[in-house]
Amino acid sequence: MKKPDLSFHKTIYMFSGTLKGLFFILVVICILVIIIYIQSLINDLRAQTREWIELRVQEIQQLASDEQAGDNLTWGLENIIQKTELPLIVTDQKGNPAAWSNIGVARDDWSPEAINEVQRLLKKMQSNNRRFPITYRGQVVNYLYYGDSRLTTQLRYLPFITIFGLGLLIFAAFMGFSSIKHSEQRYVWVGMAKETAHQLGTPLSSLMGWLEIIKLHPNDPSRIKQMAEDMTIDVNRLEQVAARFSKIGSKAELTIQEIHPVLQEVIAYFQKRLPQKSKDIQLIADLKPVKRVALNRDLFVWAVENLIKNALDAVKRRNGKVTIRTGMLEDENKIYIDIEDTGVGIPVQNRRNVFKPGYSTKKRGWGLGLNVTKRIVEELHKGRVFIKETHIDKGTTMRIVL
Repeated sequence: MKKPDLSFHKTIYMFSGTLKGLFFILVVICILVIIIYIQSLINDLRAQTREWIELRVQEIQQLASDEQAGDNLTWGLENIIQKTELPLIVTDQKGNPAAWSNIGVARDDWSPEAINEVQRLLKKMQSNNRRFPITYRGQVVNYLYYGDSRLTTQLRYLPFITIFGLGLLIFAAFMGFSSIKHSEQRYVWVGMAKETAHQLGTPLSSLMGWLEIIKLHPNDPSRIKQMAEDMTIDVNRLEQVAARFSKIGSKAELTIQEIHPVLQEVIAYFQKRLPQKSKDIQLIADLKPVKRVALNRDLFVWAVENLIKNALDAVKRRNGKVTIRTGMLEDENKIYIDIEDTGVGIPVQNRRNVFKPGYSTKKRGWGLGLNVTKRIVEELHKGRVFIKETHIDKGTTMRIVL
């Protein structure tokens, strides 16, 4: 049966957080740009409306200076009211409504309900300071109030319509990201299953080998005794792997202990397997005295193993070296553990991604090792793990600080 290709999900998983952030920023920028642009249009339309009203009032004032000023004034006001689509209210000098147009109230309706509605709209126009005084022989006889045009009113609601539309877009994107989330979960579960199989595979293969040797030499007590000791080591390894995975997702218990025995255990584990590699690699321990620290031994060993395993894989040439160093930071009451290799180094464009789940330079890798290490060190042990330095074709130093 053909294995499913999860490379697409792997890529999406690595960049889904970035995509979500960029999408959110893009939506916010779009909303701000639309609101600013529409507000600019509204301000321009209001300025044009005020200029138009002001010009009409000046014409009325000019007519009012003639001999038939009273008739001209009345004619001018009626002419403005009839020929404009703007909401207009004319009041007397005391502020009582005298005429109106385009406000949703019939011009000939003088019922108490109509007057109340006119006064309500008048207060709104007054609060926006949209009025012009109309004078006759130096005295104010009327006030002309105006509101927004139909186009301006429609533009005022456009941002809300836009936000609603973008809201639908966000909802659709959320559903899409939810689908990606399911892919992420599938990817992580499959990746963890592969990691579990990998962790269990080495000791199981070794045990199967010992069993075959026992079958070949059933009557050799000395050899069987030696093989039983080696099998015990592999069984202990299986127990250790089971302990690691059983602690995933639960609160880890930390105990104050020496760090060197923990590191020496990991180094001894890898040194036994170095001869099996096709490359001549030295695994060097440079362990300086450090203070005791709070550790969960099983999980911390897992974290260091991942770093050493990556360092060994990075060494492509013969006579390579992987050095494990410890020491105290001079300006802080903390210890450091450096895993230094003479490998290929990490390209600049990948340095921010090495701890993200899904990052891997191996064709068959799932990219969970360094992410697991980061979680163990930083979330469980409250420490830090980072790239101390790296140079292309010269090597990389990863540092843990506790």
